[in-house]
Amino acid sequence: MAPIDAMIGAPELLIIFAIIVLLFGASRLPGLGKSVGQSIRGFKTGLSGTDEEKPKELEAKPPEDTTPPAPPSSTPPTA
Repeated sequence: MAPIDAMIGAPELLIIFAIIVLLFGASRLPGLGKSVGQSIRGFKTGLSGTDEEKPKELEAKPPEDTTPPAPPSSTPPTA
């Protein structure tokens, strides 16, 4: 089985592009391209696990207190 790029040539791409123009119209193609690009960018961001936009709850969260607890006193309790 041949790779996908070997099976699709320039004539096939022109036919696919012509069908897309007929279906969506030339005026809607820039918006369609933008939305596809945003979808791909969001998908890549989701796969990498890094998020450029942090939720506001995480940004405004104060740092946790990292001081160790006080050791117990060495004197026994008096009764």
